[in-house]
Amino acid sequence: MAPTIHLQDIFQARRNIAAFVRRTPINLSPSLSQITGGDVYLKLEYLQITGSFKLRGATNAVQSLTPEQRRKGIAGVSTGNHGRGLAHAAAEAGIHCIICMSELVPKNKIDGIKALGADVRIIGRSQDDAQIEVDRLVRDEGMVMLPPFDHQDIIAGQGTIGLEILEDLPLVETVIVPLSGGGLISGVGLALKSANPNLRVVGVSMERGAAMIESQHMGKPTTVEELPTLADSLGGGIGLDNRYTFNMVRRYVDDLVTVTETEIADAIRHAYNQEKQVIEGSGSVGIAALIAGKISNPGVCVPLVSGCNIDIALHKRIIDGENVDLMRETEKSGSWTDA
Repeated sequence: MAPTIHLQDIFQARRNIAAFVRRTPINLSPSLSQITGGDVYLKLEYLQITGSFKLRGATNAVQSLTPEQRRKGIAGVSTGNHGRGLAHAAAEAGIHCIICMSELVPKNKIDGIKALGADVRIIGRSQDDAQIEVDRLVRDEGMVMLPPFDHQDIIAGQGTIGLEILEDLPLVETVIVPLSGGGLISGVGLALKSANPNLRVVGVSMERGAAMIESQHMGKPTTVEELPTLADSLGGGIGLDNRYTFNMVRRYVDDLVTVTETEIADAIRHAYNQEKQVIEGSGSVGIAALIAGKISNPGVCVPLVSGCNIDIALHKRIIDGENVDLMRETEKSGSWTDA
């Protein structure tokens, strides 16, 4: 029988993390409301302490460790924001933390994790490569692995965002959530659907390497090629041995949408010019889907703006209107941030 996460796990997570994370605001967006014909409110999770929602799940997982597990330390694989969340949570708890990352992770995210005191190891060109080192740390050094999404405490921690949305905007009809491995949308979807089964939950990912969406289409966890993308935090697979999020996405998510690199760039520009917000590509995908008209009849709608940890030089290039030509950029440097 598949393991189950319950609503009470999310309420327990809120108690666990209350002293360590921010309750982030929901603000009306007149510009997006005009574009869509609905009432669009932005959940500004990018204002979280580490610049990303990942702090919630990481903190809940760390706070749930036993004394023996704390002594051994934690290890994780990350495309950036999970690692930053783990590093911050571990520093708060006085726990040794090692983060393994692939060569595709932008330098600004690597530097941000190092600044929080974690040991960062760059392994291979995919999260699967980095996971091999994490597995070794668990096997040979007895460390505790805290994965980025497919973990009960991680999912429950992310689900606290859903509680806040329901409390701040009880009449919400559609919630749009960035989708990668599914930890965020699984927790948020569980919280939302427990309160209102008719509430619409939409997952949005980038066209380039949307592992969860491809897995849902295939009917089972599936591997996809990881490619450079402006939504780099949404990269990576869901794990062929996925225990939680594949089934939770199937159960709690009503629609799956992808956006192009150009649409992501347009959303980053919109957030800056119209909302006065600096956000990363992964945090912009809900806005991108709305602007591109990919979500019909959103009604009272909340796109979750999940993070702001974008390389500032890259952000400036996007805001200045540089043409988004991912193939040329990839051939040139292998990264969005090296040019």
